[in-house]
Amino acid sequence: MEYMEEGALDAKDDHNHNVHAYGTSVSRALTEVPSGSPQPLPHSPACGAERRRRRQRRREEGSRRPDSASKSMDSDSSSDGSDAGKFTPNSTSKFLLNAMAVEDYQNNHWPNLEKAIDLLLNQKPTDHISVSYAQIYSYVYKCVCQQHSELLYKDLMLKIIAHLKQVSSHLQTSAPENFIENFNLALTQYIASLQCIVPVFMYMNKFYIETKLNQDLRDELMKLFANHVAEKHIKTLMPLLIKAHSMPFQVQPSTMASVVKGLYSLRPDWAQSAPALFSGFIPQINPPAMESQLPDYAAHDQKLQMELSMNGFPRGDQSRKRASEDS
Repeated sequence: MEYMEEGALDAKDDHNHNVHAYGTSVSRALTEVPSGSPQPLPHSPACGAERRRRRQRRREEGSRRPDSASKSMDSDSSSDGSDAGKFTPNSTSKFLLNAMAVEDYQNNHWPNLEKAIDLLLNQKPTDHISVSYAQIYSYVYKCVCQQHSELLYKDLMLKIIAHLKQVSSHLQTSAPENFIENFNLALTQYIASLQCIVPVFMYMNKFYIETKLNQDLRDELMKLFANHVAEKHIKTLMPLLIKAHSMPFQVQPSTMASVVKGLYSLRPDWAQSAPALFSGFIPQINPPAMESQLPDYAAHDQKLQMELSMNGFPRGDQSRKRASEDS
């Protein structure tokens, strides 16, 4: 009976053209069984061979299914790994967007920034220029957000360097009697322009220069002036300053103070080449005074007072001072 059920189940599961042949052989065997005690179902070679073929097909199909699934998984994983270095539709779109952003920077953002920087660098203290600082800051903000901080920083440095080279060339043609005045004008004008340039580039300074370069924008721009202007003319400027310092009022005191303090802020070690000059404007340049040097300081003060009086500067109303002392 179990033999019959297994055969019937096989017949139902099989959908090939062999089903009819197998069903016919089973029915013929049933009709040939005599009545009485149950007899074993006769063996049919065709049925046995057919069952063996079906079982073999099931085993093959069962063994193929995991392989096919694993193959599909392997193909997916291999495709993911192999596509890592290839352009996918998403990576292509990102590349195009980045290219468009760079093109927008080169054609729109930087040209507008460059014009504004030119105006700020060339303005005079008495000039009034119409520059939208909010617009400049907006351009800088967009450049930083679009990952163009490095490009913007390089363009800014190159722009400043080109301007300072022109300033240096202009100073080279100055007459010696006007050199100190012209140098002071170039330095004060540059410092005034930095007071406008540094704030509008504050976003780039904060999120790129300070964080990635560990530097400060104003310090870097002052170094540019020292390297491309002051250092180029220090050998001409220093003797003129020393001479002017030895002859009071040959150059306006405010101009002398501005130049000497400016040089000290650019390179403090320059004070070592002329300590007497720098000590007149920068405190604590010289070492502490010794008691043995007090007569020298007193003689120097007397000489300065005589020079002031010879140049028309009176020592004050001495009569009033004596009257107050007598009273």
